[in-house]
Amino acid sequence: QVQLVESGGGLVQPGGSLRLSCVASGFTFSTYFMSWFRQDPGKQREFVAHIFSSGSRVYSDSVKGRFTISRDNAKKTVYLQMNDLKPEDTAVYYCNVIVRSSNYWGQGTQVTVSS
Repeated sequence: QVQLVESGGGLVQPGGSLRLSCVASGFTFSTYFMSWFRQDPGKQREFVAHIFSSGSRVYSDSVKGRFTISRDNAKKTVYLQMNDLKPEDTAVYYCNVIVRSSNYWGQGTQVTVSS
């Protein structure tokens, strides 16, 4: 079955950096586009970034120029490098894939940006 396991979250000061990882299993990773979303308590889950099997990337306006999504097909892992973090980036970050019309999510990893 499809599984996504995120890691790498934590507490960081404004202006700092973190790298999130999401290890995937249960599907042919290299042929699917992968996504990161985030959700703050009381708010809707919001799109952060996509990376397609070709390597093309799409970012939300709120993270463009600060975050970079990448993938390692050999390791079946998608990454989110987050630089110049701001307090408004505080959220639980989720990895996502759509396989055969079904939406799959990881358990999430908490990112807190605070001084």
